Amino acid sequence: MKGECKLKRIRKVLVLVSLLLVLSVVFTGCANRDSSPQGIDELTGSKDTSSQLSGTINIVGSTSVTPVAESLGQEFSKLYKGVNIDIQGVGSTAGIKAAIDGTADIGMSSRNLKDEEKATGVKEYTIAYDGIVIAVHPNNPVEDLDMETIQKIFSGELTNWKELGGDDQEILVISREEGSGTRGAFEEILELQEKDGSGNTLSIVKKDALIADGNGAVKANIVSKENSIGYVSLSYLDEMVKGIKVEGVEATVDTIQKGEYKISRPFYMLTMDEETDLIKAFIDFTLSDEGQKIVGENQVPIKQ
Repeated sequence: MKGECKLKRIRKVLVLVSLLLVLSVVFTGCANRDSSPQGIDELTGSKDTSSQLSGTINIVGSTSVTPVAESLGQEFSKLYKGVNIDIQGVGSTAGIKAAIDGTADIGMSSRNLKDEEKATGVKEYTIAYDGIVIAVHPNNPVEDLDMETIQKIFSGELTNWKELGGDDQEILVISREEGSGTRGAFEEILELQEKDGSGNTLSIVKKDALIADGNGAVKANIVSKENSIGYVSLSYLDEMVKGIKVEGVEATVDTIQKGEYKISRPFYMLTMDEETDLIKAFIDFTLSDEGQKIVGENQVPIKQ
């Protein structure tokens, strides 16, 4: 009897020990779960950032950069549900000014900044590279032009399509408004600028060129005027207009990336002073692998 009682007591002790061990494991697990950093997914170890940022980002500037910024903004807003991104395509010069004077959180430019603009301390982020496409009406038979011929067309030295193997029609030149980054880059690359006596840079594009405000307006005018020629950012090229090859090279992401297409330029985002966490997060996203993948859908990313 004594042996049986002793055995029962041992069994009870073992049960209690087992129960204590189970409870210890349970409480330890709960403690570890509670001590996990806030916003960390316990299964994947990734951050749940959807609720950490909120507010509005105002982005202003180049109409060429606008489609890229819109695509980036859409994806960024999916990651951060409380973030609203307002984008206005008003031209590079206006975007640079807006970034400098603080009327925009981020400026967009498709031209290099002037010395006096850089002197303000504005920060430049290269986010992509772009091709400027020479565009004509789809019915135009001309397929390929060299750099010198393009320069002569836009300066007014060549005035009829029959001189280039096309129909006997006057060439209608379409250019961009003053302050356009696309225009500035185009004129610089094609040597369509000269200095006056005071050292100021002047455009030598023909004086009676049709001036269109924005890439979309250039494309719309080309669509409605068969004898026209203009230039647009690569992201605006579609079946409505025909892109002319430049010295045998078509403007594509691949040819721009390889440096084969000659009429190309960088895209910038600009900020001023101390960036808020929200602005910094958007810039970081734009320059990340994920952001550059989005950029690469229509432009040439800076990361390969």
